[in-house]
Amino acid sequence: MKKEFKMSQARFDELQKELAYLKTTRSDEVAEMIKVARGFGDLSENSEYDEAKNEQGKLYSRISELENILLHAVVLEEGDMPTGQVTIGSTVTVTAVAGGRSRSFKIVGSQEADAMHGIVSEDSPFGKALMGAKEGDTVVVSAPAGDMEYRIDKIER
Repeated sequence: MKKEFKMSQARFDELQKELAYLKTTRSDEVAEMIKVARGFGDLSENSEYDEAKNEQGKLYSRISELENILLHAVVLEEGDMPTGQVTIGSTVTVTAVAGGRSRSFKIVGSQEADAMHGIVSEDSPFGKALMGAKEGDTVVVSAPAGDMEYRIDKIER
């Protein structure tokens, strides 16, 4: 089974834009770096050439990664999501059962996650525990420090 990459239309568009930039502007920049470095003489002792070739390898790797992601992308429309339960696109307010601290998280596809800003992937342990839950439910999240329980206080779109 091929991996699907679930994401919003906005994220899909961002990745397409990045791919176009890498294939045109950035590719030309790296080719120029290699051309200039070749002019410095003996390639066996030419650190500028090695660095430029390394940059080219990173570029080709990222292009390949983006092409694979976009090929297997599934763009999710918020209108297609069921209401009243946690799905991708939901903003969920939870309270830790032990400690009582409340926090809000936005659930997104794996290509959009940013845990430092409360944007959690549906593939993460926390995201998996929340998916499909309803307001008032208690979910258990397996963490390295042990299982943690959270009560779902509010689900918003």
